[in-house]
Amino acid sequence: MNHLSCCFTRLRHYWSRIVILTGAAACFGLASCSTTSAPAPKGRELRVSVADQKMALYENGAPLRVYRISTSKFGVGDSPASNCTPLGKMRVAKKIGNGLPPGMVFKSRHPTGEILRPNAPGRDPVVTRILWLDGTEAKTRNAYRRFIYIHGTPEERNIGQPASYGCIRMRSMDVIDLYNQVAEGIPVVVDKSKLPAEARRKAEYVYVAPPAPVSPLKHAPASASPAVKTGGETQLASAKTVPAATRPRRS
Repeated sequence: MNHLSCCFTRLRHYWSRIVILTGAAACFGLASCSTTSAPAPKGRELRVSVADQKMALYENGAPLRVYRISTSKFGVGDSPASNCTPLGKMRVAKKIGNGLPPGMVFKSRHPTGEILRPNAPGRDPVVTRILWLDGTEAKTRNAYRRFIYIHGTPEERNIGQPASYGCIRMRSMDVIDLYNQVAEGIPVVVDKSKLPAEARRKAEYVYVAPPAPVSPLKHAPASASPAVKTGGETQLASAKTVPAATRPRRS
């Protein structure tokens, strides 16, 4: 009887060790297979002012960039088919267009291959970059399925005044800069009121094109100007000049 009791005690001991090891392995497996995405960098947010027609990128409570924008010409709101810009809290759900050239036309969020210059006559598509917004409170709950974006527009002449059909429009070079500054998940707040004083005092972002590379001077070889002998003297043949009337005009 004592021998049988000893066997049962050993079996219980081994079984408890197996259960513990199996549980630990399961926990490790669940942790290593986690699909939770990394959170967006903390400390940055976008604040949009309908009154100012400007958007400020904040970092740790201080304005980092201020851009001129264009909200809806139909006013503010989140009702379906209203063509209004939603007021309230949202987030950037998706970023679309990484690396594409300025002016690239999108159709249903896919690049078409067509590129438009700023203020191309008769054209008003979504261009350059898309930051698709998703509402994070009741009054912005329709933003994502209404396809409310921050995006580039070829109608840059209208930036600074309400002109959109619900989205937040930007100049192409401005939206590229913004796209490179933010991550998916960054909070966005759209408000009727003016931007805070510190953002209104900050100069607006202005794109400055990089300087064109300077090519090195090329010296013509000595044989490029053949010598002509006239009257016992050697002279270089003069280059043939093009009359002014036939020179190409600069565009």
